[in-house]
Amino acid sequence: MAAALGTGAGGCRVYRWTAQRRGGGEVIVIVGGGVTGLSTAFWLAREGHPVTVVEKGIVGWEASGRNGGGCTHPYSPLFREEQRLWPMMDELLGHPTEWRPHRLKVALDEGQLDRLWKSTKLATDQGFEAAPLDRAELRDLVPWVGDNAVGGIHWKYGGHANPQRTSQAYAWAVERLGGRILQHTAVRGIRSQGGRAVAVETSAGEIGCDAVVIAAGPHTAALAAPLGHRVPMAPARVEMIVTEPLPSIVHGGVDGNGLYGRQTLRGNLAYGGGPHEWIDLDGEATPRPVNSPVVASLARRLNELFPRLGHVRVIRSWGGIVENTPDGRPILDRLEDPGNVVVASMSSVGFGLSPATGRALAQLVLQGHCDFADLSQLKLSRFGNLPLDWRSRQGWEAMPA
Repeated sequence: MAAALGTGAGGCRVYRWTAQRRGGGEVIVIVGGGVTGLSTAFWLAREGHPVTVVEKGIVGWEASGRNGGGCTHPYSPLFREEQRLWPMMDELLGHPTEWRPHRLKVALDEGQLDRLWKSTKLATDQGFEAAPLDRAELRDLVPWVGDNAVGGIHWKYGGHANPQRTSQAYAWAVERLGGRILQHTAVRGIRSQGGRAVAVETSAGEIGCDAVVIAAGPHTAALAAPLGHRVPMAPARVEMIVTEPLPSIVHGGVDGNGLYGRQTLRGNLAYGGGPHEWIDLDGEATPRPVNSPVVASLARRLNELFPRLGHVRVIRSWGGIVENTPDGRPILDRLEDPGNVVVASMSSVGFGLSPATGRALAQLVLQGHCDFADLSQLKLSRFGNLPLDWRSRQGWEAMPA
């Protein structure tokens, strides 16, 4: 990248960035330095295309680097690619993600067990393997499970990884491949001309481009609106807790009782899982991370899931912002106008799907379609008749201060 320095109105300095093309590739700007944006940048850079990732804070700083680490989404059209890619990501990225295979699901009552089997069927219908577990078998695999568990399921697919390590791995791989990452750089807007985006306006100046990917989490809607597109999403505060280290178990990815999470390689338990606190965003600012009564709910439900760990201390917690679409499914779409803009919103499931999502978004940028998964159900147009007051109808509005 090279920068040209000039003087704008009022004597303000104006930086106009231009990307150095390699092999005639298109210059692509990616708005958002979470795992979705970083993975997209990785796959594009891997194909030799000049990419610039613009992030208002630090890459992977929000939910991308602080989540349950689950890599198992059988309801997604990207599931098979997710499962194919994760075992390869350490080698592809050149840095450790701490990916580990398999997931264990724990049910505390028959209703939970029935819902787990319905979710499992989505994967087994695609040829993946799962096995039932009685209480004794569960206890052999997860000694913290108590007598309140009625059974469980061993998913012999899926897995989990370290969100912070993975975010770093994506970023380092992008830079190693020649991509540019601008941190602490806010995007003010996208300038279009003749039905195409021609530049991204940032707090550091204007970046010329041939294509744009908007993967800015809860800020995606505000960036797409001036382009004439309504991207419906409801920002919410989510929280996670981390315990002191414990002896390692065979399969560290254990879910249940409305919780998702994993055991880290060091032995800590990192868990989260609803309910959401619905909020509103004020411009480009991210609300201050604060703890809420959700933390107490997480601790209570984790104690119910693992009653033999009632003595274990919680050593830290995290509160951050995610976005949720009206139907809970991601939005992955290339707009018709401007025709070189791709919009991505993962609706709170971005981390695990990121290897497959990034590859799919790269294909949407380069060829207008994804050739390994049917993304038609994830198009923005499915919300064409959505009422303007959809958030209030679903009870997803922020509470008065």
